[in-house]
Amino acid sequence: MDADGFIQTTDLTKVYFSGPAQVVALHGVSLSLGRGRFLGVAGASGSGKSTLMNLLGGLDTPSSGSIHLDGKLISDRSKAELALLRRHTVGMIFQSFNLVASYSALENVAFPLLFANVAKKERTRRAAELLHTVGLEGRDHHRPAQLSGGEQQRVAIARALVNRPAVLLADEPTGNLDSKTSEQIVQTLHDLKAEQGLTVVMISHEEALLREFADELICLQDGAVLSHEILRARP
Repeated sequence: MDADGFIQTTDLTKVYFSGPAQVVALHGVSLSLGRGRFLGVAGASGSGKSTLMNLLGGLDTPSSGSIHLDGKLISDRSKAELALLRRHTVGMIFQSFNLVASYSALENVAFPLLFANVAKKERTRRAAELLHTVGLEGRDHHRPAQLSGGEQQRVAIARALVNRPAVLLADEPTGNLDSKTSEQIVQTLHDLKAEQGLTVVMISHEEALLREFADELICLQDGAVLSHEILRARP
């Protein structure tokens, strides 16, 4: 992949143990992704996609191998250090939107800023700006139950971006959406990458959708990289 290696993994392996049995969820995955690139990760259920995403996001730690982000080793950090990484450097969105039902869209987006000790006025300003960015102006005070699935996912995207991360990890973000809405959501991720210089990693069962928007595509099988393609060269 890209020589500058903004995100770089080397021989990344994750083994889970269940009594005497062990399951190798990821085996020897090495990749190097340049800053501002969109990487799609495809593969069947059980291929290791979510394990890779959890390792990149610091939700789990590897059994062996290493992860570097912007030249800094992150795979040996403590849980507290990984929490700070997710707060300031890596944003994450998931198939389930994980919104707080009693909060408005604006409050859901602003919520992570509470933990960053950002003043209320700035929290509100930044959240409103991001809702506008993802096409939800006028929905600030709607609660999740008043929004469509696609709108809820846009709120989740805005929330993931509110701390201005350099990396956005998307774990099956279209899994609960119809095909038209799915395309709109991935188009939003693509546009954010282009406009803000975000580095995006998205996993999906929908390989055709990844091919339409991603710059690079890897396919996983049985925890290993089966193939890697450059779909769009760097401009």
